[in-house]
Amino acid sequence: MESRGESAIATGAQALVAAVDTLTALSLIPVSDTDIVTLMQQIETSTRRLASVTQDLIVQACTRSLPTRNGSASPALYLQAVLHISHADAINRWRAAEDLAVWHRVGDEADPAPVLPCAAQALDEGAISLDHVRVIRQVMNRLPGKVAPEARAYAEQQLAQQARALDPTQLPRIGERVLGFLDPDGTLTEDTDRQRLRSASVSPQRYDLMSTLTVELTPDARSAFDAVMAKLARPGMCNPADKESPWADDGELPRDLVEACAARDERTKVQRQHDALLAVLHPDFNPAKLGSHRGLPVATILTMSIEDLERAAGVATTATGGQVPVADAVKLVARRSKTFVLVKNKDGMPLHIGEARLANPAQRLALIATERGCTRPGCTAPSSMCAVHHVTEFSKGGKTDIENLTLACDHCHALVKDGPRGWTTIKLGQESDFPGRTAWIAPAHVDPTRAPQINHLHHPGEMLTAAPPSVRTRSFCNPVRPQPVQDRIARRTSTPSPRQ
Repeated sequence: MESRGESAIATGAQALVAAVDTLTALSLIPVSDTDIVTLMQQIETSTRRLASVTQDLIVQACTRSLPTRNGSASPALYLQAVLHISHADAINRWRAAEDLAVWHRVGDEADPAPVLPCAAQALDEGAISLDHVRVIRQVMNRLPGKVAPEARAYAEQQLAQQARALDPTQLPRIGERVLGFLDPDGTLTEDTDRQRLRSASVSPQRYDLMSTLTVELTPDARSAFDAVMAKLARPGMCNPADKESPWADDGELPRDLVEACAARDERTKVQRQHDALLAVLHPDFNPAKLGSHRGLPVATILTMSIEDLERAAGVATTATGGQVPVADAVKLVARRSKTFVLVKNKDGMPLHIGEARLANPAQRLALIATERGCTRPGCTAPSSMCAVHHVTEFSKGGKTDIENLTLACDHCHALVKDGPRGWTTIKLGQESDFPGRTAWIAPAHVDPTRAPQINHLHHPGEMLTAAPPSVRTRSFCNPVRPQPVQDRIARRTSTPSPRQ
């Protein structure tokens, strides 16, 4: 016998179907412009509210083990089969139900609540859509595990509140601000947080047979990726359109061959990285054949300070400009053979140059530790993209000593030449604010004063040193009274009301 509640649900569903049938049968031509807008808004709100009902239906389906009884491997696959929706849509609905619906789990003593209660309420009111919910879930998932429950709850409240006034493409900006306020210096984020976020997924092939690869790399994986890309994705390498283009080698590649292939390489950076990834994934690829890159074995190169190493805190810098937590860097060295470590003292000078197995050109490693990248002012090229340059040219009697060497990327290296349009490099003396650093002197048509300049971009801390004392004191050294996290988030993320 049908219960009263079941009868009411059936009646409501029939009324919904009838209302939709009525709307689809009517002509909208007589409707005024104002009513068209109002009708669109009303239907959108109702559609969003129906999404909230869908969450409850998914809960009931899972509670009754319908996916398992249907032979589906997961609830998302069950929704895909029953509703004939895309796999991405099914996953989005299932994950939204996990965090927004009320689940009565075994052992619950109190009435259960949604994981994201504010977002659930906003969806139930039709104020936000499932796309808003997806963004809110992504931001909340990125919160470090050490964030206090009160701050976590307030962050979700702020996101749900802002979602009512913003579209889903604007909401990530608020999310980035919330993340920045809750963990401004990154000290709350731990390796467990990064491991939780790691992922790699490939989309189904499109009609053109192309696929999208989406990857969340841990610092360890990023350091390995950058080391391989530095060689295999450089111009001229792994080019399928060039029969002479080298892929991997047993030793140092002939310089003239690489330069000739690079000169006719018309690929973009992302295309070169794709071709390099294809080379790595090829069944015949042998990592041992990666050989060397700019005089060094293809490996992860880590630079850290002695203070951070002793504290097991802070970050180590890679040759490609990336960062790895020092604690993770120590583990990385222990388990990976091709990892070089450079430890610097408080003055930035190398104390220790070590590697796990292979021999190492110490001069280049010392330059990586001290200069980190191209030394020409304004250049952001990391050290993995740089060549070793003689400050006083070898042809003019310059020695291959560490005091006469510096790093310069291929583009900047070509700028150093004789003549009125050539750049000049010098080493700064002990009387300088940055003794031992490489300074570049621009030609007169670029800088009539021809004043020596150094590159601060690879040494962010020096930018503060180079600032006037008044700026340093006012902006960075004055104590600031701590503010409650609620006040900081509300002040930075608040959006004026449309009525204001």
